Amino acid sequence: MPICRCEELKLSSRTLQRLIFTGGLLLSIFLLPVIVSAQLSFEEAPINYNKAEPDNLISRFQKRLDAGEIKLAYQRKNRSGYLPAVLDALKIPVSSQTLVFSKTSLQVKHIDPQSPRALYFNDDLYVGFVQGGPVLEVSASDPKLGTVFYTMSQSQTSHPTFVRKTFECTQCHASSMTQGVPGHIMRSVYPGPDGMPAFREGTFRSDHSSPFSERWGGWYVSGTHGEMRHMGNLIFRQGDSSRNLDREPGANAVDLERWFDTSAYLSPHSDIVSLMVLEHQVKMHNLITRAQIEGRITERDATVMNRMLEREATFQSDSTKRRYESAANRLVDYMLFVDELQLEGQIQGTSRFESEFPRSGPRDKQGRSLRDFDLKRRLFKYPCSYLIYSESFDKLPGPVLDVVYRRLWEILSGKDQSSEYAHLSAADRRAILEILLETKRGLPEYWKRVEPDSPQAGG
Repeated sequence: MPICRCEELKLSSRTLQRLIFTGGLLLSIFLLPVIVSAQLSFEEAPINYNKAEPDNLISRFQKRLDAGEIKLAYQRKNRSGYLPAVLDALKIPVSSQTLVFSKTSLQVKHIDPQSPRALYFNDDLYVGFVQGGPVLEVSASDPKLGTVFYTMSQSQTSHPTFVRKTFECTQCHASSMTQGVPGHIMRSVYPGPDGMPAFREGTFRSDHSSPFSERWGGWYVSGTHGEMRHMGNLIFRQGDSSRNLDREPGANAVDLERWFDTSAYLSPHSDIVSLMVLEHQVKMHNLITRAQIEGRITERDATVMNRMLEREATFQSDSTKRRYESAANRLVDYMLFVDELQLEGQIQGTSRFESEFPRSGPRDKQGRSLRDFDLKRRLFKYPCSYLIYSESFDKLPGPVLDVVYRRLWEILSGKDQSSEYAHLSAADRRAILEILLETKRGLPEYWKRVEPDSPQAGG
C-alpha cells in the first residue's frame, strides 16, 4: 500500500496530515522525493528547543541563586569578575583551562593573540572568559535539549543571572559542524597577527580522529608531544602558505609567556591534555544530542504511524528500527574511539589537569577508570567514553539506549569482531566490560550474564 512509504520517507506528523485524503490513503506519495538532511527540526515538536524549559546544571543552579542559597563573590583582580566564583561553585577545574586567540567567538573584538579567550570545562559545562569582555559565556549539556547557551554579565550586581540565549547562538552552533543540532564547534584555523582567521586557507574541525598536524590552529598549546607537530602557538603572516607552514616554532612549548602575559589568567597553561579531552568531549556531547533528538523525532513519527494503522503503540516497523539503529551506531562508534588517531610520541601536559581529571570518575575494584590516560598510543587507557556516566547519556530515548547497550555488549563481549573495532584488543574489551559492570548503573541484565573471563567476553 502507498501508505507504508511514509515511514521510508521519514515524514513528520504535520506532513502526513496534509497528505491524508478521504479513506485514509496518502495519494501522490510516490511523487515526493526522498530528502535526507543533516539538520534536525529541533525548533519544532517534540523538541521545541527555543520554547522548552531547560533542566540542566545551570538552570538548577540559577534557582539556587534566586533562592539566596548561593552567593557569588566578585573579583576585580585581572578583571576576572565572577569567573573564579562560578568555576568553584560549579566544580569546574581551573586546570582545564585552554586558551584560544583566533577571532571565532561571540566577543571577537576583545580577542587577539595578546588577549586570548579562556575556556574551562567539566563533564557537563563549559565556561568562556574574555579579558575585558562584558559577559561570561556559559553552556550546559541539557539531557533533553542538548547544548543550552547562557551569558552572565561581568558587571557587579546583587543578583548574578545566567541569561539563556537561543537564536543568537544557534545561528552558528547548530549546523553540520555540530552534527546538525545545538552544540559546540572546536575549530582549527590559520590565524593572522590580529587573530582573524585566513579563511581562504580553509579550517579544520577537531576531534580525537583528527590528524595531529591539523589541530589547534588559533590556540595556545602548552605541553610536549615528541616529534609530532600541530598548528598551535603560530601566527599566519602575509606570504605564508598552508602548504608549507613551519610548525616548528610552536612545538613542545612548556611556557606560554613568550607569546603573551599569562599572569592575566587564572592559570599560565593551555594544557595539551586538556585540549585533547576537550576535542573528544565536544563531539561526544554533540552526538549524544543528535541521538536524543533523532530518537524523539522517530518516536513521534512511529506513534503517528501506529495510530493511523491501528497497531500496538509499542510496534516498531523495520524503518523505525533502522532509524533508532542509525542514531545509536554513530554514537557507539565514537564512544569506542573508532578511527582515533594513533599517537606517535608521548604526550605530557604542563598543568595539574593530567593528574586531576582521572580522580573525578568511578573506579572498579582493581582501581581502573575510563578516565585513566594512556597518552603514548592513544588518549585513554581504556577507550570507552567517560560520558557514558553522564545524565545526558542516561536520558537518551529508551529505544536508542537499548540499541546502544546491545551494540556495546556485542563489541565488548567479543561477539562482534568487525574490522572497525580491531583497535580494541581482547584485553581492552575485557577491561572495559569489567569496569562498566562494576561502575555503571542501569546496565541491561544480559550484560551481567557474561563472565568477563569467558571467550565471549574478549578473552
